[in-house]
Amino acid sequence: MSHKILILPGDGIGPEIVAEAVKVLDALKQSGDLDVELEHAHVGGAALDACRSPLPEQTLALARDADAVLLGAVGGRKWDSVERRLRPEQGLLNLRAALGVFANLRPACTYPQLVAASTLEAHVISGLDLMIVRELTGGIYFGRPRGIRTLDDGQRQGFNTLVYSESEIERICRVAFDLAMKRGRKLCSVDKSNVLEVSELWREVAERVGGDYPEVALSHMLVDNAAMQLVREPRQFDVLVTGNMFGDILSDLASMLTGSIGMLPSASMDADGKGLYEPVHGSAPEIAGQAIANPLATILSVAMMLRYTLGAPNLAERIATAVARVLDQGLRTPDIQSPGTRVVGTGEMGDAVVAAL
Repeated sequence: MSHKILILPGDGIGPEIVAEAVKVLDALKQSGDLDVELEHAHVGGAALDACRSPLPEQTLALARDADAVLLGAVGGRKWDSVERRLRPEQGLLNLRAALGVFANLRPACTYPQLVAASTLEAHVISGLDLMIVRELTGGIYFGRPRGIRTLDDGQRQGFNTLVYSESEIERICRVAFDLAMKRGRKLCSVDKSNVLEVSELWREVAERVGGDYPEVALSHMLVDNAAMQLVREPRQFDVLVTGNMFGDILSDLASMLTGSIGMLPSASMDADGKGLYEPVHGSAPEIAGQAIANPLATILSVAMMLRYTLGAPNLAERIATAVARVLDQGLRTPDIQSPGTRVVGTGEMGDAVVAAL
């Protein structure tokens, strides 16, 4: 069965890292292991420059028609002064909302070869394998009303709305419980129920859904404690589920447990398994064009695509094994280098993964 994949390189290092992931897809296609058709389009700042919109209608139409979408990154200082509705990040937020990809899966796994790259001690992070499930299309990033207004005394005031419905909470919790059933059967729901009514409801719904999963041990943790515990004892966690803003912050924190945010892939899924796949890191405009960006998170995002949307877990495992072999060879991009390893560029790292396949 042929699959249609939309490639959105985006901004900053996006085109560089996506090019290496496309090499992997092309290698699997040429070997006859994968039947895919690749299409390319603009998003973010690149789309704003080319089409005067961070999410052109043509891009959105292609995304809706595709079986899966592979994204690089969006944003950069070049567009910081653009009005908010036209900023590259709005293109990504609108794409997520339009595709209905409400479940963001962000694994954080420590490769044994990269234990030395983390700022934490080896005994804290060795063997780490956790999954953060972040609600992606609700919460404070999408809540209305929002804006900046002028008060009667002349002061300007910024305001945003944090809102979650029961149905939004239930569907993301079910995704997390289903994942926990396939893993260690432990789920920690992260909230701020001591001060937020939204989190009170979140905790209540999580408990109710948990009644349908008696095999999964459900616990609750306040977000500030969860941040501390991720650094103190990260291996206590298996699957964490949380809202949009908390998940955004905690998953970036978790990335440094693994040695580099350049190693973390992600999947954003809709109710039918269609996914938007992207590395967790941003566009890193300060190193764009230098050919030193780490493409492994993007390549591992392709592995997640194969596992969760394209129904090819065996190919996903082959990619993960190839990445491990390359790390065994001592090849490192600058963000994960350590004594005794050889620093390579973006393209050489991608070529090495293809060779290891």
